[in-house]
Amino acid sequence: MSTHRNIVSNIVFRLLVVATVMATLVTIPAWAGKGPGSGITPLSVAEVEGLNYMREEEKLARDVYLEMFGQWNARIFSQISLSEQQHMDTMLKMLDKYGLPDPAEDEFGEINDIGVFNDPDLQNLYDDLITKGFLSYIDGLEVGVIIEVTDLIDLKSAIEASNHVDLDTAYGRLLDGSNNHLASFCDHLETLGVTCDTSDLDPALFDAIRDVY
Repeated sequence: MSTHRNIVSNIVFRLLVVATVMATLVTIPAWAGKGPGSGITPLSVAEVEGLNYMREEEKLARDVYLEMFGQWNARIFSQISLSEQQHMDTMLKMLDKYGLPDPAEDEFGEINDIGVFNDPDLQNLYDDLITKGFLSYIDGLEVGVIIEVTDLIDLKSAIEASNHVDLDTAYGRLLDGSNNHLASFCDHLETLGVTCDTSDLDPALFDAIRDVY
């Protein structure tokens, strides 16, 4: 009789353990990541907004440079568009890590076509940049400066709003790329005798960028 009770007790105990584990799995929040055993600290609203915006802003840069290459057939645009695709991919990896939807997708879950954006501000900016960039090759290079200066400012804002080391690291890689791109566009303009307008950047910061790149 005692043996029978022990068997029953063991069965009940195991059922309770299974039930507890299942209850724990059910209550794991969506932000906890997609991989097994992942437990990721959730992003704040500001961090999510910054990540979403940077994903689409990097798409804007890529799309504009692809259009500028098609218009002016200048190697600088094709090279930097490839780098911007890598920046897009970096932002997508962060979105995937935190289980967030891609803000650059359409209603069918496909990446938006070139020149199409869900953020209305970025859509308006893209349209304005294309209009200017198609005026002349120099205007196209100046559009590159505008994009990279804007990118640097927005990346710094995103870093200031971030409390996650992985986000800061990702943004830091993008900063390095934008610094490099800005220096390249300015060098091309100055070769043509055109002053590079970086008035939106702190002069000391711009000088530091040129010294490095």
